[in-house]
Order: sequence, then C-alpha cells, then structure tokens
Amino acid sequence: MATLLFNKPYDVICQFSGGGIHHTLADFIPVKGVYPAGRLDTDSEGLVVLTDDGRLQSRISHPRHKLSKMYWVQVEGIPSEGDLERLRVGVLLNDGPTLPAEVQLISEPQNLWARNPPIRVRKNIPTAWIAVWLHEGRNRQLRRMTAAIGHPALRLIRWQIGDWTLVGLNPGDWREISPLR
Repeated sequence: MATLLFNKPYDVICQFSGGGIHHTLADFIPVKGVYPAGRLDTDSEGLVVLTDDGRLQSRISHPRHKLSKMYWVQVEGIPSEGDLERLRVGVLLNDGPTLPAEVQLISEPQNLWARNPPIRVRKNIPTAWIAVWLHEGRNRQLRRMTAAIGHPALRLIRWQIGDWTLVGLNPGDWREISPLR
C-alpha cells in the first residue's frame, strides 16, 4: 500500500484529471493508484495525503473520525479575542453550525514560502495570521468561517493532518510515508 504526503501549491486542482487552465496532481505525482484523502481548494495550499488504502482514506476524510487538521490562515484585519471566540464555539454557516475549532492568533509562520501570485495587499488594512484546528471538513469551510466573523481569508495553508506535517516539503514536493495503523 502507498501513502504519500504532498505540499499542494496554490492554483493546483486537487485531482488527477480535468485541469484545463490549472495544474492537477498528475503534474506533480507520478505514482499510480493513489487518491487524495480529502481535498484542498484550488486557491488553498498545503498538506494533502494521498493513498491507495480505502480505510485510511476514510479515517482521514470522513467527519465521524474527527481527525484534527491544522491550518495557518492569513486574514484581513486583526481579529479580536471575541472574534476568535466565535470560531472556538462554532459559527453558523448556511449549511448549519460548525463544530468548535481550536484557534489562536500567531506570528507569521517562519520559513513560509512565497505565494505566486502574492495575496492582494491593501495599504490601509492590516493582516494577521491565525492557527486553526478543525475536526470536520466542509466545502470551503474555513474561508466561510473567517468571512462570517468579518475577517476574510487571504491565504490558507493546511499545515498538519493528524500527526503528519509539511516539515521538509516545499510546494510541489511529495514523499512516501508509512501509513497510520
């Protein structure tokens, strides 16, 4: 069985076919028979686990397992403690309330790679970084959560899934690992 960690760059579709104007996983990963366990939006970056093990894929991506996923999110404006608390207790979205998230304001992550293209910068509006641990994974959930508290996400990077992180993986790089048991 094969399990891979991949650092998905910005503007890459999290599937192996149908790219059109966008790159796909096939442009980076030559391994056949593996599929992403969960997805990242085209405009999000970071850790994607690919595997040919259906049980592992379910364990990573199915909400009933509540496997923690940690994200670094650059948001517009500086969230107050009250804003962060709204994320911690759960936010009401159009598809229902979210589960509570673990959230903290952080400094810009060290050794962060440049994004191409860079985020839009507005001279009079500061930005901040938050670390968020989610235990579910709805479509564009984190972007919708930060928008709901008035701090839209400008850059979103999934740094960790369970015990796996992006340590040692540059954008577009992948490596094979031993799967969880």
